[in-house]
Amino acid sequence: MSDLPRAEDVLGYLIRHQDGLILLDTGMGYAGAETEAWYQPVRVPLPEALNVAGVTTDDIDVVINCHLHFDHCGGNPVFAGRPVVCQRRELGAAGAEDYTVPELVDYAGVNYEQLDGEAELMPGVLVVPTPGHVDGHQSLVLRCDDGTVILAGQSHDNAADFASDALAAPNGPQAAASLATPAWLERLLALDPKRVYFAHDASVWEPV
Repeated sequence: MSDLPRAEDVLGYLIRHQDGLILLDTGMGYAGAETEAWYQPVRVPLPEALNVAGVTTDDIDVVINCHLHFDHCGGNPVFAGRPVVCQRRELGAAGAEDYTVPELVDYAGVNYEQLDGEAELMPGVLVVPTPGHVDGHQSLVLRCDDGTVILAGQSHDNAADFASDALAAPNGPQAAASLATPAWLERLLALDPKRVYFAHDASVWEPV
């Protein structure tokens, strides 16, 4: 059954912070006719998506990519001149052949802010490396008034996979030496998330 066609979300997130507007991921870019035929994407244009939230592309101050595959950085060239935050190792990997779409990574006016591990970008805005899907993957942790929110990107393909790993984490309710979980998961759980959102799943993880 796994080879049957399926629909999948490709999500980005707008963060309103006192120091500026942050956009995590910028949508699915064009990767050629063969890729278009394979994925058959139905896109919501980035300006239209932002307009629903009452902002324009000009209003965005900082772009963060969980990683630089073409379905996460497709709108990056629209933000020429503005900081694009990624892990240094991810930008290095993005230069390899067939990793992503080169023109979505190297474009006129590109302005990368490269990180080497965990960093606080703004008060209450923390970037945490979450390698797995790719070595340079990162997630965004937000300290909100009602608790901590994690925008986990593609650290997990869906909320169910995250829930399974959270249960089996070293300090989780079903911890077991025989169950392997990502080394960084304990770091995320220690931040006491109230909600975790994902790049390819509209479902939201919440602690039991």
